[in-house]
Amino acid sequence: MVFPFIWMMLGSFKTLKQLLVAPLSFWPHPWILSNYPDSWNALPFGRAYFNSIYICLLVVGGSLITCSMAAYGFSRFNIRGQKPLFILFLSTQMVPKQVLLIPFYFLMSKFGWVDSHLSLIIPAIMTNPFAVFLLRQFILSLPPELEEAALIDGASRWRIFRSVVLPNIRPGLGAVSIIIALDTWNSFLFPLILLNDQNKFTVPLLLATFKGQFGQENFALVMAASAISTIPMLIAFVIGQRKIVASLASSGLAGR
Repeated sequence: MVFPFIWMMLGSFKTLKQLLVAPLSFWPHPWILSNYPDSWNALPFGRAYFNSIYICLLVVGGSLITCSMAAYGFSRFNIRGQKPLFILFLSTQMVPKQVLLIPFYFLMSKFGWVDSHLSLIIPAIMTNPFAVFLLRQFILSLPPELEEAALIDGASRWRIFRSVVLPNIRPGLGAVSIIIALDTWNSFLFPLILLNDQNKFTVPLLLATFKGQFGQENFALVMAASAISTIPMLIAFVIGQRKIVASLASSGLAGR
């Protein structure tokens, strides 16, 4: 699994002649650093980076708010039909995104959000069953006595949620943030269908355009562009993977 990534990174420092030489050489000789600025300047990668970063930040921030509120409602408010509603909510994860593509496009067209980043931000904030499920497990693991004590002191439900629940589920919020950021950054299908203006492209979408233009001419530039698009999320995953594993282990998933 690691070897293709290593080959991509080393290939990004080679010339096209070095990539096609027989027999293949593993190490670049010499190391070519110009592939990175050449690939960066060939297409507006700076703009694509800005688009992906601000979309990620908005989706992560908005999802943490909506998902934590929904998780608190599902875990603490005993209303009629709560369990069937929660099961129905989770069952939406079983529907492949490809099945929803056409009706989703028509819905975004009705809103006037085609070729707009709103079509990538608002739906992602409002619909994330996995994040709700994970945060619900964290809230269920909290002792109810903490909230009961706050109620006795006169705190409102909103105050309890903000001052008692959220501080105690920070590990879960951190894990969910990383998972959502990775998913949003790597999203390709919906941006491909919804975005037309190249200045609005995200990094994966612009990378696909780059491969179409340079894939037959210079594989080294394509590898450099792939490295540029991969490195930020790789760093984020390496930094946060322990938090993800630890959060899943401490959320009580096996016992719920």
